[in-house]
Amino acid sequence: MLDPISDRPFVYSALPSRVVFGYGTLQQLTEEVDRIGASRALILCTPQQAGEAEAVASILGSKAAGVFSGAQMHVPIEVAREARHIAETVRADCAIAIGGGSTIGLGKAIALESSIPIIAIPTTYAGSEMTPIFGITEAGRKVTGRDVRVLPKTVIYDPALSRGLPLGMSMVSGINAIAHACEGLYARDGNPIMSIMAEEGIRNLSGGLRRLATNNSEEGARKDCLYGAWLCGAVLGHVGMALHHKLCHTLGGSFNLPHAETHTIVLPHALAYNNQAAPEAMRRIARALNTPSAPAGAYDLARELGAPVALKDLGMSASDVEKACDIALANPYWNPRPIERESLMELLVNAWVGKRPD
Repeated sequence: MLDPISDRPFVYSALPSRVVFGYGTLQQLTEEVDRIGASRALILCTPQQAGEAEAVASILGSKAAGVFSGAQMHVPIEVAREARHIAETVRADCAIAIGGGSTIGLGKAIALESSIPIIAIPTTYAGSEMTPIFGITEAGRKVTGRDVRVLPKTVIYDPALSRGLPLGMSMVSGINAIAHACEGLYARDGNPIMSIMAEEGIRNLSGGLRRLATNNSEEGARKDCLYGAWLCGAVLGHVGMALHHKLCHTLGGSFNLPHAETHTIVLPHALAYNNQAAPEAMRRIARALNTPSAPAGAYDLARELGAPVALKDLGMSASDVEKACDIALANPYWNPRPIERESLMELLVNAWVGKRPD
């Protein structure tokens, strides 16, 4: 039986985006470049994915204006400026980002200033390709915002591209996307459509990840994970986020912690913080994870998949916990439960040591 529609009024505004989904869809890239009226594409990637970027350039042929392989985690402003300069130099009229959140984030940083369109080709499950959210790190602080100019015009989801994704990265990348959907379920501007997509996304991603952990070559599991990532990313793009994302941006930008791993570790503790304030959201999350408790279920999923569960294991020092709390409290933001220093410190300490939520 479907859940009844909430009595709470809501507003739903759809974001303009095109999704091409399925095995082999990368071969449709030239057609998609033509569709947005572009003819000179700058291809973006990390140093580790230069090979994939060159393969994209081969598909595009004369429409490839060059490859920039300098994408970095958290999009340092110096890298963004360099990439913008190269885009201008090669007279690019679109950018193609192949990779995960770091590369797609770089594409967004270019679009923010130049307004050239982006085509995203995700090779992880992060989901940022479905959002108008950008983040740029300068002087140790990560600044985020929303602007429809950075939303990719087309997203090509080809599950075959995730075959080379290391198993460990598959797991944390997927849980990162699950976090988007979890917070979307108790978002201040949430709505019934996003709630359906969030629960469906969590269910597909968690199930697909569990199957990948057992058999990393199962193609159906990769398809389910990518489908789940699409849904979770769309939720992140349509509604606001809360405590979990605020903390992860603080930890990542200020202490240079790896993005997906940080989301994986913080999620159970953010859910525990909001557990009593958002009971309907927690019920949906628990149902999608097939577990009695949303906070404990998120923690158990990470353990089951071999993902990290303690911030200390990412290299964060104990002395940084209070500093992180201070930074997170510096700018007030909405959360279903009020943000209080003592409770926030408890959350961060539990995440640092890796304690399982009750």
